[in-house]
Amino acid sequence: MTHNNDPELDGKYLGTISRDFVVVAETIKEASYQIRARKFSEYPIFPVSKGELPLGQLLVSKHEVATEWNYYATYIDEFVQREIIGKDKQKDFEDAYKDPDEFCCLFIVDGDFTKFIFIPYPID
Repeated sequence: MTHNNDPELDGKYLGTISRDFVVVAETIKEASYQIRARKFSEYPIFPVSKGELPLGQLLVSKHEVATEWNYYATYIDEFVQREIIGKDKQKDFEDAYKDPDEFCCLFIVDGDFTKFIFIPYPID
């Protein structure tokens, strides 16, 4: 997997992910809270893909709710173990990680394209 940070691609994903995110935000926020409360990790990550992913556990299937993406739940340890985040980059990632009570860390996977994004939870 190559990490492509081309800003041109952001628009392509942000529209569908923003629409989807409103539907799944509460579920993801609760999962993020549980991952942290149970001391699994302070850095929950939610991979999203239109197909199946061998990463984390399926949290919300696009077949269950009207979304374009499947949402998975995992955390930083799996990314380091699988070398998606290099051990030498783990501290940088943790430093860049935004407040998990306010932001969700999504990991977009679309074919060979992958990207981390932080998306704010909708305010009630």
